[in-house]
Amino acid sequence: MTEPIIKFRTTAAGTNKFFGVATLNSPASLNSLSADMVTLLTPMLRKWAADPDIVGVLFDAEGEKAFCAGGDMRQLHATLLKCGEKQNEYAERFFSEEYELDHLLHNYPKPLLCWGHGIVMGGGVGLLVGASHRVVTEGTRLAMPEINIGLYPDVGGTWFLARAPQRLGLFLGLTAAQVNATDAIYCGLADHFVRHENKAKVLDRVAAASWGDDSDANRETLSEILFEAGKGDSLPLSNLKAHEGTINELLRGNDIHAIASRIADFNTDDKWLQGALKAFGKGAPSSVVLTWELWRRCQRMSLAEVFRLEYWVSLGCCAHADLPEGIRAVLIDKDRNPKWNPARLQDVSGAFIADHFEQRGALPDILASLK
Repeated sequence: MTEPIIKFRTTAAGTNKFFGVATLNSPASLNSLSADMVTLLTPMLRKWAADPDIVGVLFDAEGEKAFCAGGDMRQLHATLLKCGEKQNEYAERFFSEEYELDHLLHNYPKPLLCWGHGIVMGGGVGLLVGASHRVVTEGTRLAMPEINIGLYPDVGGTWFLARAPQRLGLFLGLTAAQVNATDAIYCGLADHFVRHENKAKVLDRVAAASWGDDSDANRETLSEILFEAGKGDSLPLSNLKAHEGTINELLRGNDIHAIASRIADFNTDDKWLQGALKAFGKGAPSSVVLTWELWRRCQRMSLAEVFRLEYWVSLGCCAHADLPEGIRAVLIDKDRNPKWNPARLQDVSGAFIADHFEQRGALPDILASLK
C-alpha cells in the first residue's frame, strides 16, 4: 500500500477540542514540497479553519533529517526542458498554488504551530515563517539557497528577508548561508527554541490545556506551552549575531557591484563566514541582481503584493536558461558546475533583469484575490 505524501489527523486538545496535524511524508526526498502536496494542504487547512472543534494546527514532517528541503525542483526541471521559453502550465500552477498556500499560512485564523526540525530550506522556510508559532530545534539547519539554482529567495522571501535586522536578510539571500535555530530567531524567522526530544511533551501539554473559541486566547495558551517547553535550554551560538557588524559593512550602500567587490576583496579565517561569502561568488549572477533588486523593491510592499510580484519573477526565471541549468548542476547531475548565462555580474544588463518582471499571461485568480 502506497504511503500518503501528507498524513492528516487530529490530536486531542483539552475537552472535546482538537488540533489538526499535517505531516509531510516524503522523507526520502527530505520532504520536498511538490505541487500535489500543496494541492492537498490548502483545502485541508481551510477545512480546519472553518471547523469549530479544531482550535489549532500542527505542521510537522516525517523523518529526523528534514522538515522540508524546499520545493520539488526535479519535477519543475522536466517541464522547463520541455517548454523552454513557451508557456509552462505546470510552473504557473506550482508557483501560484504554493504562494496561495504561503499567504494562507501567514493569515491563518487559528494558532498554527510549525515544527522546524532538521533541514528547513527554500520552500520549507516559506512554510515555517508563515506560521503563528515557529519552533526551531538544536538540529535546525535553515537556508534560502535559491541563488545556487538560478532562482531567488521566493515563497515570500523577498518580504520576510527585507524585514530582518539591517542587512542580515539580504546576506541570507545573497549567500545561501546555512544558519541555526538561534540565528533564525534573531532574524525574526522563528519564535521558540525547543529541543526535538521534547516534542511529545509539547503535544501532551496541548492535550491537557484548556482551549476555547477565542483564537487570540488560544494563541497565548500555545505560546505559554512553548515557552515552558524551551525554558532553561541552552541555545547554540548565533553566527549572524557574531558577524553582524562585518556583514552590514560588506553589504552597505546601494550598489550591488560595489558590494560584490567588497566581498571579493574580503579575507577572513572564520570558516562559517568564509563559506557563506564563497557561495556568493558561485551563485548565478542573474540571481544576485534579482535578489538585490527584489530586496530593495519589497521593503514597503504588502505580503499580497509581494506574492503577486514573485509569481511574475518566478515565471521569468522559468523562461531563462539559468534556472534549468542550476537545477541540473545541483540536483540532477550533481556536478555543481553550472554554466551561468550571463556568466559575470557585470554582464547582467538592466534589460535582462527587467524581462524577469514582465507579466506573462493573466494573473491567476487565486493570487489576484489575495489581500
